[in-house]
Amino acid sequence: MTSLPDPAPADEAGLRAAWEQHGPRYLEAYATGEVAFLPYLLPEAALGFDAPRTMEILRSRLGDAVAVALAPESTDPDDPLEPPPLPIRSPVADRPDGTWLQRANLVGVNVRTVGSHWNLVKYALTLPAACDAIHLLPIWEPGVVRSLYGQAGWAINDEFFSPELAAAVPHLTTVERQLRAVVNLLHALGRAVGMDVIPHTDRFSEMALAQPQHFEWLRRRGREIVDHREHLHEEAQEAILGWLAATGPAGPGPYPVTREGFFAPAFGEEQRLRVLFGLPRDFLGRTARRISLVRHLHDEGLETVPATMGVPYRGLMVDPSDDAVTMDRYGMEWRDYLITKPGPMARVFNPLARYKLYGRLSDNADWEIDFSRPREEVWDYVCAHYAEVQRRFGFDFMRGDMSHVQMRPGGVPAAPDRHYDLLGTVKEHIRTRNGVPWFGYFAESFLPPPDVFAYGEEMDHLEASHAEATLGDLQSTAVGSPEFLDRLARYRDLLATRSCAPSFTVMTADKDDPRFDALYLEGNEVRLFLALFLADMPSYTALGFETRDPHPEPRPNEWYTKLYVFEEEGTSNRYPSKARFGPYRWGRNAALFTRLTRLRLFADAVLPEIRERPLRWLLPLEPASGRRVLAWTQSGEPELLFLANLDPAAPGPPLDLPAPAGWPRQAILEHGFSTLTLEEQETEPLRAQGARYRLPRLGPGEGRAYRVALRKEAGP
Repeated sequence: MTSLPDPAPADEAGLRAAWEQHGPRYLEAYATGEVAFLPYLLPEAALGFDAPRTMEILRSRLGDAVAVALAPESTDPDDPLEPPPLPIRSPVADRPDGTWLQRANLVGVNVRTVGSHWNLVKYALTLPAACDAIHLLPIWEPGVVRSLYGQAGWAINDEFFSPELAAAVPHLTTVERQLRAVVNLLHALGRAVGMDVIPHTDRFSEMALAQPQHFEWLRRRGREIVDHREHLHEEAQEAILGWLAATGPAGPGPYPVTREGFFAPAFGEEQRLRVLFGLPRDFLGRTARRISLVRHLHDEGLETVPATMGVPYRGLMVDPSDDAVTMDRYGMEWRDYLITKPGPMARVFNPLARYKLYGRLSDNADWEIDFSRPREEVWDYVCAHYAEVQRRFGFDFMRGDMSHVQMRPGGVPAAPDRHYDLLGTVKEHIRTRNGVPWFGYFAESFLPPPDVFAYGEEMDHLEASHAEATLGDLQSTAVGSPEFLDRLARYRDLLATRSCAPSFTVMTADKDDPRFDALYLEGNEVRLFLALFLADMPSYTALGFETRDPHPEPRPNEWYTKLYVFEEEGTSNRYPSKARFGPYRWGRNAALFTRLTRLRLFADAVLPEIRERPLRWLLPLEPASGRRVLAWTQSGEPELLFLANLDPAAPGPPLDLPAPAGWPRQAILEHGFSTLTLEEQETEPLRAQGARYRLPRLGPGEGRAYRVALRKEAGP
């Protein structure tokens, strides 16, 4: 462990004052490599650094790599350097495949909470080396309802542009150049960077309007779906051409006037979009024309079929409830939809439309998919676009949104092929097309029982989709609860027997909302302790966890990252429960932040020694026993012993820990770390008493580590 000033502030003001006092020492330690992040610096304070100060800190650590990362030739996504210069090459670029994700510690960031891609770099200054991968929530222009997951087109979301960075580096004048620069800098800081891959779009996205044939359509009159034939997209195409004839093209130049010509591959998407909506940089003009076209289709009763989740997926009806109607800001009335015979988790995402990947049986009379007829052109379209995003910006992995979707009632087929799962196909296409064998796939899947979110067993589906790791659902359980113990034990079994690794997920950016407040009232330190030191499995933690306040009662929406997935301002009446009235508010939990900083410093000091080592249980997970104390070390010659009390409210019982076979009889356990405050820690070294160690009680929710000092016995 490094010897740095160790503040113990009682509140945020004290922590800020302590950093002002000791900041020069912390900055020196960061510059020299003594530590890998700026300790005790609140993320909110880091975001307040101006560009010159941020650049100075980066140069002190990275030297000339900063200039390489920001150079014009390194930040042109239209002509990316392949391969990138060594100082900004991905830290996983030497890996033969994506299995590095199976031990990675991911941090999820909703860029709206920090304001810009540039501010990601400032936030990264507060992250330990142990957090070696950063996942960005969707980066594209959002659709009409402004959800990040309602992708409107392939343009990067201009709200993430930083005028500050553009002023500091004048050639970084576009959000695309800035994103490439930020990925370069994060690579130089040792972080892999991931993007979302989304199998759906906004219901009236540019993709859906320029390629209606790539989506499924319906016609609604009032509260009734009057048509959902397989080829209804042809009527949508005719309606779009009718609107174009009435309004005129967005710019000069000829275009095909027939449906067959206008939507043919020969008249490409880029040309089509310019005719329909205008120049890519004209966001307001493009949006105005798209709304006009949507109004025309709305008057015709034509809509894309909404995306669904949970079995049985198919079979839609209009929700007859008087409350299931929305009047949008443009005066258009929309109805919600329901699954006709829903299962327990069946849900309709009314603002979203899924790509139409297969043909339909019986002209879609019964909403049945014909999986024997993959629509090759749609698969190629999605794969090509995401491969281009990866190539332009240098992403190292994808987080597959809604990876749990598996629509085949028979489950995974005996021989899954390229057309089994879109997300897995995108991953494999990127790896081979772009020559990036290390590109990995982290799946958004919650590992429920069979036939809940997906038909069949979800882990079978993830393996067939070539996912290296999956999110899991530990974040939806309270530390130490029976559900937590059962779920973690199951994930450990899956880790040992499956090719897709379940993650120890602490918190996610799109699940941080008042529904989950009760899960974070206590036990947060030991939760992160387990995530980091169960080092043979991946972990996922969202921005904001490090300072999250306990919320016995719900706080205003500005305190939750989930509410920044949407853009429901306070003046909106569409979804008043999601409305927010200002920027994201960081928690004020200085005590938690201080304890987690100590934990992160310790993790950076010891994880390089043990991260690739097999784990050996001494007190394993045994949910049926009710025991909540765990102990583990490394196989072979052990270096560290870890203990965790998963009861956040009560101390653990006294422990007689058997010395594992193969340990020297005179091995001494030297205190290394505890999540307790310094005053509460038991620091005396422990010697074996016979074949056992008598351990002091673990405090409530305590994580503790001992170094194993292998003392040789004296000779005869």
